[in-house]
Amino acid sequence: MKAPLIDNLQYCNFSEKVFRQLRAGGVDAIHVTIAYHESFREMVLNLEQWNRWFEQFPDLIMRGTTAADVRIAQETGRTAVFFGFQNPSPIEDDIGLIEIVHQLGVRFMQLTYNNQSLLATGCYEDEDMGLTRMGREVVAEMNRVGLVVDMSHSAERSTLEAIEHSTRPIAITHANPHWWHPALRNKSDTVLKALTNSGGMLGFSVYPHHLAGGTNCSLSSFCEMIAEAADRYGAENLGIGTDLCQDQPDSIVTWMRVGRWTKGIDFGEGSAGNPGFPPMPDWFRDNRDWDNVREGLGETGLSGEEVDGILGGNWLRFYESSFGAG
Repeated sequence: MKAPLIDNLQYCNFSEKVFRQLRAGGVDAIHVTIAYHESFREMVLNLEQWNRWFEQFPDLIMRGTTAADVRIAQETGRTAVFFGFQNPSPIEDDIGLIEIVHQLGVRFMQLTYNNQSLLATGCYEDEDMGLTRMGREVVAEMNRVGLVVDMSHSAERSTLEAIEHSTRPIAITHANPHWWHPALRNKSDTVLKALTNSGGMLGFSVYPHHLAGGTNCSLSSFCEMIAEAADRYGAENLGIGTDLCQDQPDSIVTWMRVGRWTKGIDFGEGSAGNPGFPPMPDWFRDNRDWDNVREGLGETGLSGEEVDGILGGNWLRFYESSFGAG
């Protein structure tokens, strides 16, 4: 069977339209965010919504919990949907909820969003204290049950300590190299070497604030960056996590950045005072544009096998080794 097409981070305003675009684009699996600042109970409400979608659109999407589900989705012409948190808020202060959320089908959890959490430091804090006492315990429990540690929004020291402390490879599901575009959310060469040397995965983001040139970033610039990263870190540890937020109202950006932690407005990464979503680059507006990325990667000198890996084969291998009990 051919290598799958996997996008390891989306936060679209999901609908039948988006599900049909996923199929039109041949996307075999996506990792979707089901929590930013939600409590456990609020997160469960999001799971309920997904259950309704799985019931409504069984010919388009299916629930994913194991790597085998990606192959089932390929064989049946559907998109497997895997769940993740961009913040540990749903586990509250209860380490026992880690196993519970894994049993509910969650497979990725960031230790922080942009702020300090009970577990680690986010990339927007002035001081990075690294993993907390609870953070070290939570990483060990995540390793035990098969919940992937994601450090996409975490600060440098915290990320390096998570890589070192974790007994299983971790993921940075949606970020780009700092050497290409110096956004706070992008990752240093030091972090990316530590990540990939330990078998961890980097998912390249298409969200404009993470791109050199923002919305005007060219496809060739994005793909040449990936080729350079393959030279530096090895293509086998690279994938895509677009951070596609298609059809979301601007009010969702407020929830993502602000949650309940402030009464003010945190404009967030690279937004220059604009609280809304930035326009996507014209070569990736929705899930029907994956062929543009494939063609762009093919023009960089990467081999067909390397391109297949970056577009999904590497994530599938990571799923196979990451989602079961350790």
